[in-house]
Amino acid sequence: MATGVQRTVNPVSVRGLSRRFGDRAVIDGLDLDIEPGQFVALLGASGCGKSTLLRVLADLDHDVTGEVTVARRRAVGFQAPRLLPWRKVWRNVIMGLPGRPDRARAEAALAEVGLSHRTDVWPKVLSGGEAQRAALARALVREPDLLLLDEPFSALDALTRITARGLVDELWQRHRCAVLLVTHDVEEALVLADRVLVMENGRIGYDAPVPLDRPRDLTHPDFQSLRAELLGRLGVH
Repeated sequence: MATGVQRTVNPVSVRGLSRRFGDRAVIDGLDLDIEPGQFVALLGASGCGKSTLLRVLADLDHDVTGEVTVARRRAVGFQAPRLLPWRKVWRNVIMGLPGRPDRARAEAALAEVGLSHRTDVWPKVLSGGEAQRAALARALVREPDLLLLDEPFSALDALTRITARGLVDELWQRHRCAVLLVTHDVEEALVLADRVLVMENGRIGYDAPVPLDRPRDLTHPDFQSLRAELLGRLGVH
């Protein structure tokens, strides 16, 4: 096994990555590169290894073989916001950062996600969408070269989800860090990403750019064509 988290030209460089659970190879000889500033969406059937790959890149799963090189400055956003209920929102945002608690830095990050009015509240009073925005502020305050997002909108209602997508798109265009978004939602992938991957049989089975202008027009024939192609790859007809 040769794994590492270090500075690299590309925020993600993976060669021959494998991860087994008992006799089952969830990831099997996977290769992947993500370029600086690139927004990549990863799709695939449930249980295909998407979240496992993200956990490996986040340095949360080490029981692998292959070569994994990931940007040192990285942040992760999960399905659940994972805010500590006994810390005020601003303290959750800067939790884990070195040095003394920097309230001004937390406030600036919360302002970016539209939560200036929630700085001093406890997490329990936040709505689901607000909690996810606070988690996003916590990720961005670290100024990552790589942002890993594991289905961060899956628990939100439809309208809040649309708003959250727009916020992520806006923040990505402002910060231009590389992003790997794990999602089951084809439309979400095409709205946000400039490159879409489909994971099949433990590897990247499909890899294509999304050559559409932003903001994405869901009714455009090219959008609909890409959507149909991806659904076909995922076995939906």
